[in-house]
Amino acid sequence: MKRSIFLFGILFIALVACTETVTRNSKSRILAMGDSLLATNSLSGQSVAQVIEAALGEEVIDRSVRGARFLYDLPITGGLGLNVSKQYQSGPWDWVVLNGGGNDLWLGCGCNRCEATMARLIAPYGPHGEIPRVVNNLRRSGMRVIYVGYLRTPGVETPIDHCRDEGAELERRIRNMAAADPGFYFLSLEDLVPNGDRTFHTQDMIHPSAKASTAIGRRIAALIRSDGA
Repeated sequence: MKRSIFLFGILFIALVACTETVTRNSKSRILAMGDSLLATNSLSGQSVAQVIEAALGEEVIDRSVRGARFLYDLPITGGLGLNVSKQYQSGPWDWVVLNGGGNDLWLGCGCNRCEATMARLIAPYGPHGEIPRVVNNLRRSGMRVIYVGYLRTPGVETPIDHCRDEGAELERRIRNMAAADPGFYFLSLEDLVPNGDRTFHTQDMIHPSAKASTAIGRRIAALIRSDGA
């Protein structure tokens, strides 16, 4: 019992440390929500949000949390950010940088017989599922949304190779949704990593290296600039 309480306490502290409240600057207009693709490298000042900040010269509020999912039901840890939708906090946002879904497929169903999980995330046709629900709520508030896809590992074996087909299908559905909404952008990272190049990932070959976070952040910043913002 004591061990369980101790472990929960550690988790609580870790989640609080990984989320950023909207207190530094009420004029911040860019919010980041998602999982480790965005959250990794924050301690070294090289997370995706921090790179966007440097590229645009303005603050980005980063609420992303490693391990976050869209389909996450536990109330306390979900409220601390392990549920992507609950990372949202009201603010004067013009842009929301969003990602997620990979942990739902990898941790939720092991990327095996994941049809039901995939449909709960986003239906094969039409904007139905948890991802469209989150995106549509943001869009109804007038925010433009950039949904960031996942890194690929061409020519390199990784612990999540068996998830490639599921990841590609998830992104296909999100891309189709984005095609119907001029304020919703899907940013693919499919072409980012050269074949056989390990430098875009950390040693676990799952999470982005600082090099990758820099490249991703710069792509996002360029997209925001290109929209005239």
